[in-house]
Amino acid sequence: MKKVLALVVAATLALSVFAAVQADQEGKEEPKKEAKEKAKKEEAPKHEYVGVKKCAMCHKSKARGNQYGQWQETKHATAYETLATDAAKKAAEEAGIEGDPQESPKCLKCHVTAYGVDESLLGSKYTMEDGVGCESCHGPGSDYMKLSIMKDQEKAIANGLIIPTEELCVTCHNEESPTFVKFVYKEMFPKIAHPIPDKDEEEE
Repeated sequence: MKKVLALVVAATLALSVFAAVQADQEGKEEPKKEAKEKAKKEEAPKHEYVGVKKCAMCHKSKARGNQYGQWQETKHATAYETLATDAAKKAAEEAGIEGDPQESPKCLKCHVTAYGVDESLLGSKYTMEDGVGCESCHGPGSDYMKLSIMKDQEKAIANGLIIPTEELCVTCHNEESPTFVKFVYKEMFPKIAHPIPDKDEEEE
C-alpha cells in the first residue's frame, strides 16, 4: 500500500514539474510569436496612395468604362465636402463630436481616403478633398497602377489591389455613423458599380 501511495505521489510530482516546465516554455514562446508577427507586418510592402487624379488618367475614357466619371456622380466623391454642411455639423453635435467635422478623426476616418496613414505614403497628387476616392476601396495604387500589372488581376492583387467586398463597405457603413441608415449591400453596390467593359463591348 505504501509503495502504491509513493508511486502516486511521485507521478503527481512529475506531472506538476512537467506542467510547470511546459508553461514556462510557452511563456517564452509567446513573445517570440508576437515578435515574428510584428516583423511580418513591418516587412509587408507599404504601398503609396497616388490620388484620384492619377487613377483618372486611365479610367476616364468611355472606351474603358469611365470609372472616374461614374465616381464623380456618387456621394463618395463629395464625402469630405459633406462634412462642411450644416446638416453634418448638427449630426456631429448630436453625436457628441466637438469642433469642426472636417477636422474630427471620428468623421475623417470614413470621409477621406487614407486618413491617418503616415504622410510618407501620400503621393504628390493625393488630396483629402477628394473624399472617398478610388483607393479607399481598391487600396493604395502606387504598385499596381502600371498597365502591365493592371492587365493581370493576380499581379495587381499581389501589388496592393483590393477587390471590394461587403466586409470592406461596412467598416464605414455601420452604426458608428451618426447618420447611419440600414445598409443593404446588394442594393447599394450597384449604385456605385463601375465595371470595366468586356472586350467584345469595346470593339463594338
